Amino acid sequence: MARFCSLFSSSSGNATFVGTATDGILIDAGVSSKRLKTALLQREIDPAKIRAVFVTHEHSDHIKGLRVFASAHRIPVYATRGTIAGMEEAGVLSEKFPVYELPTGSDIDIGGMQVHSFSTPHDSLESCGYTVTMEDERKLAVCTDIGHMTNEIMNNLIGCDLVMLESNHDIGMLENGPYPYFLKRRILSDTGHLSNAACADVVSQLVERGTTRLFLGHLSAENNLPELAFQTSYCALTECGAVADRDYILKVNPRENGDDVVRF
Repeated sequence: MARFCSLFSSSSGNATFVGTATDGILIDAGVSSKRLKTALLQREIDPAKIRAVFVTHEHSDHIKGLRVFASAHRIPVYATRGTIAGMEEAGVLSEKFPVYELPTGSDIDIGGMQVHSFSTPHDSLESCGYTVTMEDERKLAVCTDIGHMTNEIMNNLIGCDLVMLESNHDIGMLENGPYPYFLKRRILSDTGHLSNAACADVVSQLVERGTTRLFLGHLSAENNLPELAFQTSYCALTECGAVADRDYILKVNPRENGDDVVRF
């Protein structure tokens, strides 16, 4: 049985647990090692059972706790070549844990799970998202920090039972909010972050093609509200004829202190 838990999901820090009854991986480690360990133990997940950390990109909210956590447990780290270069420049790599390149489009088997990376458009050196396929063929995806939806991303999300997708901002809140102009342009660019409206369009297509569990992640604290992100996707799903709790389950990831472990 697959296990999924968004431990942290915001511009302040990101970490997602994916696993089985005996093994697990982390996608990103963007909070302190202490907070990460506490979050795992609160969910009865032994940090020693984490077989690898897969990093999406080198921004600090995705790698903040990586050096200490991976060193403490000697956990291997996987990322694209560009992300590894960015992590090296940021000083988070260490001889205490191995680092392996995982090019986009490639797979690796760890702890009964097949992890696949795919390219994402973001203002980083070489960002990516991940799908994870379990031995029972259950499949999930983690995909945040994307400026716009691409055919490559969509092809990887289609067929997943569970998808965690970015719903970062409400465009109106962002445009009328306190951020400086250059930052607004960055977020709205094709290498920025996915809006509620863009996310809603994607989740509608995914449900029509069989996805049943949807998690909205990486919400902005300044330019979004959990209720607004939820309603935007909910309304889009309703318009396409999908019924909540029958055709799909829709949740918003908490920014802090995460959610319960989902088993499916």
